Amino acid sequence: MSGQFNDVKAYIKAKPEAKEEYPFKPDVPVFKVYGKMFALLSEQQGTPVVNLKCDPEHAIELRSIFETVKPGYHMNKKHWNTVYLDDSLPIGEVMCMVDQSYELVVRGLTKKDRQSLELRYSSSDLYGRKSDS
Repeated sequence: MSGQFNDVKAYIKAKPEAKEEYPFKPDVPVFKVYGKMFALLSEQQGTPVVNLKCDPEHAIELRSIFETVKPGYHMNKKHWNTVYLDDSLPIGEVMCMVDQSYELVVRGLTKKDRQSLELRYSSSDLYGRKSDS
């Protein structure tokens, strides 16, 4: 796997309360927070990829800007993108997409679960670098 793959995997694993599971195949890690998936790592045609949740309008925008961002493979294509980790996309951009995916899932948690996270982690840890939350 590429160095970018390893960097992205480490970044995903470092998210607050991120849990790594293997519900599909032993080489396809799925990352969840409070039981809700926010990332999935796999391989497409020999290239490592990450599937990330995304706001539907922003998902279309990212696909139009970046050649390596496609509709989510085996996912709801309206809400998920597949990002090819072939080193052509700056790692900071990929990490920003991870932040957005994680934030969307955290915001969708029950109030009790969300508040539990908010009591233990900073807003920037939960809601990304650019958020005012």
